Amino acid sequence: MLIVLSPAKSLDFAPVSRPATAPRWQEDAARLARSARNLTLRDLRALMDISDDLARLNRDRFRDFAADPAPERTKPAVFAFAGDTYVGLDAATISDADIAHAQDRLRLLSGLYGLLRPLDAIQPYRLEMGSRLQTRRGATLYAYWGDRIARALREDAAAAGTDTLINCASVEYFTAADRPALKLRVITPTFLEDKAGRQSVVSFFAKRARGAMARFVILNRLTDPADLAGFTAGGYRLDPALSAPDRPVFVRPAA
Repeated sequence: MLIVLSPAKSLDFAPVSRPATAPRWQEDAARLARSARNLTLRDLRALMDISDDLARLNRDRFRDFAADPAPERTKPAVFAFAGDTYVGLDAATISDADIAHAQDRLRLLSGLYGLLRPLDAIQPYRLEMGSRLQTRRGATLYAYWGDRIARALREDAAAAGTDTLINCASVEYFTAADRPALKLRVITPTFLEDKAGRQSVVSFFAKRARGAMARFVILNRLTDPADLAGFTAGGYRLDPALSAPDRPVFVRPAA
């Protein structure tokens, strides 16, 4: 099975002693960074709905973004992303052998890079997939990437010998991949908190659970979607009554 995750806004660029690989669309990332580099601070604030300080930080990141960066300016993506999903994944505690397996089975969606393998070297950036960044291909990043992400996922799935995609990404990011060109079975786990018999999605916990699900699939080398039912990290349990074949629902008592 192939797994997809969203990226994270929070980054950690402390050095790690892990080998890095080149992103497949580094040239596109540099092109998008040049487009964003031309925006004013006011434009960046509006584009990303961020504060003045964050606008300055990201202006500087786009200004410093290199088409062919020196290794010391990059970090493997799975170790650089530091948001809730990556807390759940906890890549720092995954063995080299399991990271090598993840390199074939895990993909990270990205507004700037399109699609990343875990060890692909990234530079510091922030650019959500839903951003309305004007490029020669249209007014949004969805228009920029078109069906290339879907086609690349289909090719990566074929190389891994699977026709199944485990979607642990957000709606914003998976919208860029969910195209007719994908042609894969998509299974989207849902994670709910149960409070006095009422179930709801709590974003903070759901993000961590998505990362933990990716970890579960990778560490156990799962190939059969039925084995997702064994996921129990964080106290979640499959609820068969709420689940559908391509939408397994996991529930745990609310804290």
